[in-house]
Amino acid sequence: MFDREVINRFQAYATPFYYYDMSLLRETLSKLKCAADKYGYTVHYAVKANANTRILSEISSYGFGADCVSGNEVVRALECGFPASKIVFAGVGKSDEEITTALKNDIFCFNAESLQELEVIDKIAGTMGKVADVALRLNPGIDAHTNKCINTGLADSKFGIDFNKLDEAVTFVQKLSNTKLVGLHFHIGSQILDLEPYRLLCNRSNEMQGKLGYMGLELPEINLGGGLGVNYEDPDSQMIPDFERLMDTIHANLKVKDGQRVHFEFGRAVVAQCGTMVSRVLYIKPATQTNFAIVDAGFTDLIRPALYGARHLIENLTPHRSECETYDVVGPICESTDVFASGIPLPKTTRGDLLAFRTAGAYGEIMASQYNLRNLPNVYYSDN
Repeated sequence: MFDREVINRFQAYATPFYYYDMSLLRETLSKLKCAADKYGYTVHYAVKANANTRILSEISSYGFGADCVSGNEVVRALECGFPASKIVFAGVGKSDEEITTALKNDIFCFNAESLQELEVIDKIAGTMGKVADVALRLNPGIDAHTNKCINTGLADSKFGIDFNKLDEAVTFVQKLSNTKLVGLHFHIGSQILDLEPYRLLCNRSNEMQGKLGYMGLELPEINLGGGLGVNYEDPDSQMIPDFERLMDTIHANLKVKDGQRVHFEFGRAVVAQCGTMVSRVLYIKPATQTNFAIVDAGFTDLIRPALYGARHLIENLTPHRSECETYDVVGPICESTDVFASGIPLPKTTRGDLLAFRTAGAYGEIMASQYNLRNLPNVYYSDN
């Protein structure tokens, strides 16, 4: 992916760092916009994937909305140019302060995840003299066939309201004085590569809308969430997810009422491939079965492998040595889980080599911490 000029630039940067290919981000945004506009669908970017201000400002410039899961994300989205009228606020544990922040800024919609949350939103809205627009987040009971740690649509998930309790939830919200029901919201998981779960989700949405019809209700908004996956194993073969195929699948299976808007919330699919973490090898430590390549990045900089066994393609950017050896690539954190990969082949690696951790634009920089009192990673961009 990186030409020699870019790699030479990397040599001068203090490691570890994140590098964003802004041209790739723009191409991704253009293709997403084209695919969504084909059917008049509305896209909200999931801020939790990457809240870097330059990234957010670029995304907002394409006219997308924002999907937020905290009050601070709402504020950050507004600061980066996302209009309040395109901000949705989800999450199972919205605090009173966060709800107040969202109401003060007149966001488009709350995705409400429990009856008690609806009651709290209604009470706070009443004290502020406002009416809160809400969508019911329903747990559709659909297996997204992804990592169990990011599979959110099954019956035992903490997210959403059981879809079998739709009648109860609708009746409850209709009794509230300061809350207006405007839609249904679903989200079945993340890193979804098989489109079959989306077809099943469309069927579930159709079923739920049928129930609403029997209750004499037609809601203006349907939100199918996000979750479209990316190619972590061979990123160069698919730098941009097939947004068009997903939108075609939705269009073919979702029953949409006249005037009804369909929403999506994409995060990983938008930013994952444009971001790379680069780290420098500190030491090579021979072991019985392998060699340890100890790098200056740790799970404080990229936590996904330690958190739930995620894999990133790791490449040695230093131009030498055709022979390969097997390595465990590990970080300096004083925890045994600080391992990026085990038993992977790399060109013979030595102290000072630069390693690239690909497809790190989503849930990378945003999840960095200062555990062990480490510095946060630096950030660089392709266009400066």
